[in-house]
Formats: sequence, C-alpha cells, structure tokens
Amino acid sequence: MSGRRILLNGRPAELSEQPLKSGGEAAVFTVAGDDGVVVKLYRDTPGPEQERRLERMLLMNPLGGRPVGSSQPSELAWPTASARGLDGDFLGYAMRRFGEPQHVRLIGLFTRAQRLRLFPEHADWRFLLGVCWNLAFMTARMHAEDLVVGDFSSNNVVVDGNGYVTFLDCDSIAFTDPTTRESFPCLMQTADYCAPERQKGGPATAATDDFALAVLVYQLLTVGNHPFGGVPHDSDSQATVKDNIAASCSYVVQPERLIVPRGALDPAVLPPPLLTLARAAFGPGVLDPAARPSAEQWLRALDQERARVRRCPARPHHAYGSHLDGCPWCERERRTGQDDFNLPVPPPPPRPPAAPVRAHQGRTALIAVVVLLLIVILLVVAS
Repeated sequence: MSGRRILLNGRPAELSEQPLKSGGEAAVFTVAGDDGVVVKLYRDTPGPEQERRLERMLLMNPLGGRPVGSSQPSELAWPTASARGLDGDFLGYAMRRFGEPQHVRLIGLFTRAQRLRLFPEHADWRFLLGVCWNLAFMTARMHAEDLVVGDFSSNNVVVDGNGYVTFLDCDSIAFTDPTTRESFPCLMQTADYCAPERQKGGPATAATDDFALAVLVYQLLTVGNHPFGGVPHDSDSQATVKDNIAASCSYVVQPERLIVPRGALDPAVLPPPLLTLARAAFGPGVLDPAARPSAEQWLRALDQERARVRRCPARPHHAYGSHLDGCPWCERERRTGQDDFNLPVPPPPPRPPAAPVRAHQGRTALIAVVVLLLIVILLVVAS
C-alpha cells in the first residue's frame, strides 16, 4: 500500500505507510526511492514560530567549516528540506537518515548485550573513551558557534562503528540567527540529563549542555552507571534521578548520603583527571553552573587519556586507564561473574562420532591375531 504524499522543498515525495519511529511530538517516516532520507512530521499542527525556525535553519550551515574524511558522518542531522502537504501547509522537515545498523543510539553502549550485538569486534573501554572524545568535541564546536544542544541525552545522539557521533532532533537546538539576530530557544528536555536550573524553568545554555555532557561521559566510561542513581538515606519514597539531581545528591561525590545502586562501578575506574572533572560537575557544579567543567575541559582531559590506555594481557578486549595496577574488568568478573567487555568464548566444535566397527571387520582382526600367534609358536618349536 502507498503512503502519504507530501512536498519536499516543493517536489513531490511519497512516505512509507508506517513510521520508522514514533514519539509523543512527532513521527519519522522513510521516503520511497531514497533510503538516505527520512522525514519528521509533527503530530500537532506546527505554529508559525516552528515554521520560522525551520526556514532560518535551512539557510544555515552549522559545523560546516571543518573538512572531514569520507568515512565520517555529519555531526548534526540538520534539516535539509521543508515538508509540506499538497495544500502547502507546513508539516515538518527532511533530514539525512542515521539508523541501525550503521548508527545506534548512545544508550545502546550502556549494556554489555547491546555492545556485543552492535559492535562485536571493538566496543571496549578504549572505544568508549573515543566516543566520549567525539561527544565533547562536537559539543565544544557547537558552543563555539553559539549553538546549544538543549535536549541532550543518550537517545538524541547516535554513534557509528568508528565512534563518530551525530546529534539528532536538531529542530530543538537553541540558536540565534546569524543574519536576523532572532533568538530561538530550546523548549525540550530529558529529566535524567537536566540541570537543576532547567528543571526550574530556566533556559537551555552552554552550561546546561556541559552538565548533560558530564553525565553522558560518566555513563559511557562506567558501562551505563548514572552518577545520580541510588536512593538517599533520608528519602521517604523511591527517589528518581531527577530528584537526586535537584538535591545535588550523587554517589560519585557523597556516597555516604545514599544507597548506592547494586552493581555500580567504583568511580575510581575513571582516570584521576576525568574523575576530578566528574566530581566538580556532580558536586559544586550541580547548583553552580560556573563551577561545571566545560566541554573544552573534558576534551583536553579525554585527549590525554586516550594515549595512556592499557590493554589487559590476559583478555584483549579488556582496556582500562593507565592509573590502575590491574584490569578492573577481570576483577569485576571474578567478584560478580559478570564480564562487561570480553567476547563470549565459542564452544569447541563437536567431535565427529567414532565409526562403528562392523562385524566382519572384527572377525578379520581376530583371525589375523590367531595366525600371528601360530607363526610365533612354530618359530619357537623349530628353533
């Protein structure tokens, strides 16, 4: 069955009947005859402000001044065309497609099963460190161009097999139009990555991006552990991550204040320079945006650590920081039975069954033995 017909920059296009993915705000559809493009259609009729935002975005080329290799994808899934109904009504926009299996969401790197499924050959700790570097680099570049991610989370960023990252949902980015000086704020947010000032209704800023970046880096380097997980000892009910952020309650900084989540890694798995930044972000930086490490600070620290990574001599898929005397992943496996990175050992191939001895073969062998014995006896007697 054919899908919906629309206009992309005035040209007819046909969308898939069923959406590729669907959310509360919009649905994303593929385009017939073009696997490299998807179209995001808003559920509610977009207002003039959203239409104006897209018009200005289509005239911009953010992060476009740096040459990249042919293997590196765009760092932003920026709108490429306006999507309108056949009657001319504004519906949404088109963008390049970034989906599985070539690109997966960051949240897919938080669990062992997903890492082995998506990147079976190289999703070790060194790879995750490289993803963090690319994430910090993208964020620093955006801030240098006065762009603010705003709704920064593990679901809005995808990564490819080389560790390159791309930010999705660019229509929520906060920016000031370089030509008209119009300001377009970010109205979206994700609770688990939302700084306290945004929880209170404040605007998205570079500092709120820096908070979300710190959370994402920590999660990536601790195989998915959220730095604000756990339940405070003085909590009357099951506290959420959002509650802990608002209360500046992180086990990375003050583990004595709460029940640490079961199975959480010791924060000391992070090299000291990175752990120092994390404790600044999750300690004084929670309530004081000026105390948060910037994306550039994360970038410099991550750059230094990438050259110092050690490889476990016993298990090649175990990589870790040079500050550690031994492999933390081997130790974790010995203690918990859980191996976060090593590839599963394939079972040995089954041995072929032994060929059955047939009856006539058995009789032939017996006759040969008897004949040999008779020959030996005759030789003894003759001597």
